[in-house]
Amino acid sequence: MRAVVATGVLLASAALADAVPPLPEGISNNAVATVTVGDDKYLFSFAGIGGDYTHRSIHARAYRYRDGDTDWQRIDDVPGGVGRLAASAVTVAGTVYFFGGYEVKADDSERSLPDVYAIDPATARYTRRADMPVPVDDAVALVYADRYIYLVSGWHDVGNVNLTQRYDTQTDTWEQATPWPGPPVFGHVGAIAGTTLVVCDGVTIDNNTLPRRFVMSNACYRGDIDPDDTRRINWRQLPPHPGVACYRATAYADGSRLLFAGGADNPYNYTGIGYNDIPAEPCEHRYSFTVESGRWLRERRDDNATMDHRALINWRDDWIVIGGMRSPENAEAAVRRLPAW
Repeated sequence: MRAVVATGVLLASAALADAVPPLPEGISNNAVATVTVGDDKYLFSFAGIGGDYTHRSIHARAYRYRDGDTDWQRIDDVPGGVGRLAASAVTVAGTVYFFGGYEVKADDSERSLPDVYAIDPATARYTRRADMPVPVDDAVALVYADRYIYLVSGWHDVGNVNLTQRYDTQTDTWEQATPWPGPPVFGHVGAIAGTTLVVCDGVTIDNNTLPRRFVMSNACYRGDIDPDDTRRINWRQLPPHPGVACYRATAYADGSRLLFAGGADNPYNYTGIGYNDIPAEPCEHRYSFTVESGRWLRERRDDNATMDHRALINWRDDWIVIGGMRSPENAEAAVRRLPAW
């Protein structure tokens, strides 16, 4: 199916006190999140891959960084006893939520993992929550109203699904929302502002060839959530964003402006080598979408781009990425600040 990694660069910052140290090891495809509790601001990194980029290099190690500390702290591994890739992590109401991912076995078979955990930022303790009804990985996870988490499309065991699964953090329950309207994808990207979701790109499956092919999609969709029934989403297609479609790009909502960056120009397996046997390279273009105008805007390039990230993080009013890779089989430990939009 898919996967990722990278090498090291130190976060540039105007003041040394604002710098985030590199991870204790090079990690790519790690699920990351940030959360603030009282006066403490944290970063988390969960699972991923590094080392020699075999299935044995996929791990469940987790790290926490508290703003102002000199180093990251190793915390308990993600429960379950298996390494995992393509998991998602988001923050709701001061708690970090971690979703699934997939494991790769010695015979290279893969399994999407169903488990969901809530992580207390201060104690780094995991609490098992209700499993995903349909386990997905390489999905887009978006938070609405500081309560609901939507998992949009993604991969399940042997193929993509068109589901939009809504998790209620207050009741620990799942319901199906309005399905994804386009061809199902994995490795896509999305962000949410208010009631508006914007989801783009990803990889579709061409089953008309043997072996089947993984094909980049440049389709973008806008979904508007019904506040009176949050299971209902009015999806409609948007024009494609500027630049080429990219695999595993990242996004962040800056008010009503949705920022998109990075990814790779070629879908790849967990080594970073494309399914077409061509090494993937980072996408350098960045772009934004403004909800009010409904228009795309191309932004300046990121000449230091990396790939195989699970999220774009807002940290001290900067946008950062944690770990990742610049080239196949080369995991980075760096925490890197993106140039300003």
